Amino acid sequence: MLEVRDPEDGSLVGRTAVASVQDAQLAVTMAETASPLPRAERSSVLERAAERVDERAAELAETIAREGIKTIREARREVGRCATTLRLAASEARNVAGEELPFDAISGHQNRIGGWTRVPLGVVVAITPFNDPLNLVAHKLAPAVAAGNPVIVKPHEQTPLSALTLAQAFVDAGLPPGWLQVLPARGPDVGEALVRDPRVRMVSFTGGHDVAERIAAAAGVKRLAMELGSNCATIVCADADLDLAVPAIAGGAFSAAGQNCLHVQRVLIARDVYDELASRFTAAAGQVRLGPKLDEDTDMGPLVGEPAAARVEARLHEAATAGARLLAGGERAGTRMVPTIVEAVARTTRLYREEVFGPVTILEPFDTLAEAIDLANSVDLGLQHAVFTRSLDDALTAVHGLRAGGVMVNDSTDFRVDSMPFGGSGVGREGVRFAVDQMTQPKLICIARSTGGVADR
Repeated sequence: MLEVRDPEDGSLVGRTAVASVQDAQLAVTMAETASPLPRAERSSVLERAAERVDERAAELAETIAREGIKTIREARREVGRCATTLRLAASEARNVAGEELPFDAISGHQNRIGGWTRVPLGVVVAITPFNDPLNLVAHKLAPAVAAGNPVIVKPHEQTPLSALTLAQAFVDAGLPPGWLQVLPARGPDVGEALVRDPRVRMVSFTGGHDVAERIAAAAGVKRLAMELGSNCATIVCADADLDLAVPAIAGGAFSAAGQNCLHVQRVLIARDVYDELASRFTAAAGQVRLGPKLDEDTDMGPLVGEPAAARVEARLHEAATAGARLLAGGERAGTRMVPTIVEAVARTTRLYREEVFGPVTILEPFDTLAEAIDLANSVDLGLQHAVFTRSLDDALTAVHGLRAGGVMVNDSTDFRVDSMPFGGSGVGREGVRFAVDQMTQPKLICIARSTGGVADR
């Protein structure tokens, strides 16, 4: 059995069976032989699953909070987003379509008619992380079902209970056998067996670059979708509304204890407002309330485990050795770390160049917007960047100059709604409509009409 323990105090949250490589092979067989579902039935199942999520919202929120790193208030928001994701997929299920091809626009082919439609790829494998254990699962399985693909989910071994509860919502909603299977497992063996199986037509993965490279090497000829984290930069121009910028940046820096691919890791600040923003941001960090995750007054929970917390602490020590100055925080106790702000961080350090995945934010001044854009782009992990400015020209300059999957203007990098295209640090895009597109492929239909003899060639 797999024991699921709360990273806050090590208490037992629950137990679940552990899948084997043989289970993985059987799961692919079941998925491959699942009966097809028409669009209307897929849509109805997704709508009913969303209703089940709403009905079990309190239970799901407590499960997310206890097995993972989110506070109960953060967990409730995730449950609400999950229901939204399912309803977006229900709408997309009815709209998976192609278009007519104008064969008669090409000389000699006026007697042909046809077009293309979109058809399911086949079995989809989804490998999901710990930080959004419900909604990131939904972002993979809901588009797969909407597109007509059976899906096998391998959740993170520390947070399998949310995925299993969501799967039960689909069963209760009437999803037929074989269409959705969840395989909790320890280590890489089950995931590797799923990825290598030639019957699997697509792998959708959210996680780190090292694992992504192993998946790509093992997958063979199949479609890949990968969201691989980031090192997001927020630019604050001299004319920015600091009353807007400071709370947005603080929220993006310390939500989920910074364990978020949209975490505000670097804040690039115009020199004229550097001192004021640094002072106000440091004060905001000091107002973040740490405490038990199930306490309604708690703003920030723990890191996912002591090794993760020790890794963040080591990055801070390395940066301090290279000359970084601590403005706030820096203390760690077990899996908890105080919201931390640093400046004068050497650009060669891992804290500056890699994704920190913890509640640490770097401040850095700039003199020109061009310099700020170059600094943001200097780290090749561009998922989303942001800019605060009152100037339309500067906003558009940043939008066009920043290399990232998304640019937020007058908002934190940590902004996402579940309908938008999401990605930029890996391969492909999430967001329900865009994931459905990747989980289908065009199928050509061409009809040569008789002309009283041989059809035109």
